[in-house]
Amino acid sequence: MKINHNLLEKKINIEFKDKNKLVKSLTHKSFNSKENNEKLEFLGDRVLGLVISKKLLDLYPKEKEGVLDKKFASLVNKNTCLQIAKKINLDKFILTLNSEKAKTPPQDKVISDSCEALIGAIYLDRGFNVVEKFILDLWKEEISKSKVTLIDAKTQLQEFSLKKYKKLPEYKMISNTGPRHKPIIKVSVKIHNSKNFIAEGSSKKIAEQNAAIKCLNSLDLWFGMTQAT
Repeated sequence: MKINHNLLEKKINIEFKDKNKLVKSLTHKSFNSKENNEKLEFLGDRVLGLVISKKLLDLYPKEKEGVLDKKFASLVNKNTCLQIAKKINLDKFILTLNSEKAKTPPQDKVISDSCEALIGAIYLDRGFNVVEKFILDLWKEEISKSKVTLIDAKTQLQEFSLKKYKKLPEYKMISNTGPRHKPIIKVSVKIHNSKNFIAEGSSKKIAEQNAAIKCLNSLDLWFGMTQAT
């Protein structure tokens, strides 16, 4: 399948000096096991985190670290990267085994990972100032939403459980999988005689938040994010 990456350059208004970096950032390991975007994704994840952290500190110089951490998590998670990728139709430019053979669109995780890989490629090819502008332009709407402080689901669930049952929620670790730099932690939570609510996250803390959100949703008590990643 022939993909015209020049169209993507025009869409994001960035011309790559080395076109191979752009192509590599959008090449999934299923398409090419050696020359793929895994390492660029690793780099892009860090660059994205740096840019967003810096912006949050500029916007909220007096905010507490815990609140900044929640805002940060909502801006750099996989779901947000997926939504950003869809803004620029990134899925149309990704090379996977399925896109080559079956002409089927890539999975959501592949799209969000490719978004981070693209950020890594822009940083290597054009430098920090260009990638910072790219990120802040595309994340502008999401950053503006961060002005609303997110509610802590674990705290809310704990307060509810203590008040109603005089007991703390019970969290249990189920599994820890994935690569070292991108772990997938799975935990469960239950309160009193409830069923176990299972969720995942990139850390134990985030996984517990997501499990608490699921539990609160079942009680119609949650009005925050659908999940953190």
